[in-house]
Amino acid sequence: METCLAKVLFRREWSWEENKEFEVALAAVDEKHPHRWEVVAAMIGSGQKTAEDVHKHYVILLEDLHLIDSGHFDHKLLPVAVEDHPHNNFLQCNNLLVQLNLG
Repeated sequence: METCLAKVLFRREWSWEENKEFEVALAAVDEKHPHRWEVVAAMIGSGQKTAEDVHKHYVILLEDLHLIDSGHFDHKLLPVAVEDHPHNNFLQCNNLLVQLNLG
């Protein structure tokens, strides 16, 4: 699993527009498409994202969704100290993302 800093830095490389284009591309390109990540990358307007970039972004999205769906993420906990929370690494990372306006 990536470190929090790596996750934050990777997300900073994605603009709001690129994230929206990413979401649209994911919905448009079938999961079984043999070149899914290349096609998704080509659909992101800046042309700067590689197949590896979009696949990595997808994996991070899945990790975040899993934590949210499993109940391990509570937005109410973000403003408070999280040292005692069993998932404090995730919460600290997401708190940092919120502070940087990336979350």
